[in-house]
Amino acid sequence: MIKPIMKPSDSFLPPSDSQRLLLHNEIHTRPSATFKLPALVVYVAVLNAEVSISDECQHLRSLIGHADLNIEQLKGNFLQLQCDHFKVIWERHTEFTRYTIIQSLPANAHWGSQLPELAIHVATGVDWLKNIPGKTITAIQLAMLNEGMDDPDSIFKAKQWLGEGTVIGGTLGRTTGDKPHSHLITNLRIGDDGFVRMLVLTSLETSENRAGRVAQRLLELETYRIMSLLSLPIAKQLSSKLFETEARLVNITARIEANSDSDEVLLNLLASLAAEVESATAEHSYRFSAAGAYDAIVRERISEMREKPLSGIQTMGEYLQRRLAPAVATVNATSDRLAALAERVARASALLRTRVEIATEVYNQELLEKLTRGQALQLRLQTTIEGLSVAAITYYVVSLVFYLSKAVKAYGINLNPEMTAGFSTPVVLVLSWLLIRRIHRSIREM
Repeated sequence: MIKPIMKPSDSFLPPSDSQRLLLHNEIHTRPSATFKLPALVVYVAVLNAEVSISDECQHLRSLIGHADLNIEQLKGNFLQLQCDHFKVIWERHTEFTRYTIIQSLPANAHWGSQLPELAIHVATGVDWLKNIPGKTITAIQLAMLNEGMDDPDSIFKAKQWLGEGTVIGGTLGRTTGDKPHSHLITNLRIGDDGFVRMLVLTSLETSENRAGRVAQRLLELETYRIMSLLSLPIAKQLSSKLFETEARLVNITARIEANSDSDEVLLNLLASLAAEVESATAEHSYRFSAAGAYDAIVRERISEMREKPLSGIQTMGEYLQRRLAPAVATVNATSDRLAALAERVARASALLRTRVEIATEVYNQELLEKLTRGQALQLRLQTTIEGLSVAAITYYVVSLVFYLSKAVKAYGINLNPEMTAGFSTPVVLVLSWLLIRRIHRSIREM
């Protein structure tokens, strides 16, 4: 068990930021294991998409002496459990969980004699390994012996345990003028038992810390290599779909250029195409981004090994990059192709929308001109009606004056109705015209 790092005292410092302790202790959360050699490291990494921490805790409780394990102890996503004669390291990551079983080898399991028998030497038992919750993504048996570096037949003897396949490996930790601290031999083949076997030969003075760092580096290298390749089947499957989508986009663009279809039809086609591309981007962008991140870790681990060829065989780093680099390039090319396709669809949509906006603007301008002509006609009609209104008002007012004059004459006053009506006509006409103009002016000023 790793002792928690205590909270620092603020007696001599300003108050600590709320995240200081968490961020500082991040470097201590997953320390390398330390163990004596010779040892056998059995390692299993499983995808945990459908596995909860509770499920993993329940499985870890089945280890002898750890029945009282609780979920709180797994909150840090890292745990070392010491059992009789072996150690189990549990590490939970975003997409996978790693189980590392470290056990000392029997004293008689020396180099060149009983190496083939190491495959069946699993301290936890086969049933415990089979019941690990999740889907296996990597399984490795790593034998580490502190002898055999100077044996000229080391590669031949290693083949007896590794099995069929091209042997690769190299010296590890070599710098200019320095001797390597260990030799790595493997074939990176999955055996009948489901494990990839690796053999590391070190010197007698190899420390427990160095043994742990070498083991962790090799196990992480193979794990992250597989994780970086999870996107390769997706990229290959998506490639054919991208060909079809690109062909559809070319066809739509040609129809836009030829103006052979209505803008509404073309916009609907582009909207459907954009939805498909956006759906593919949302579905696979995380996987493609993760592939790039895992590949960066693989390259870093290969660099950290400082590997040199051993007896003319290809180094593990060269062997991995020979196939990993094209696979990652395929994934990156597919990701870039998907992003470029999304941009092309967006540009085609913008082009068509611009054409629709121009057509709409022309239509609006024509409609405005029609409205302007209609208003001019309406103004002329209104002017005509105003003239008729003045005449009508004058007629009715003069008629009233005529009838009023007749009434006055009948009353006995000597007044000629016809002459009165005739002289009043110009006056009424002018007053009516002035009155209507004043009314219109008042309306315009409102």
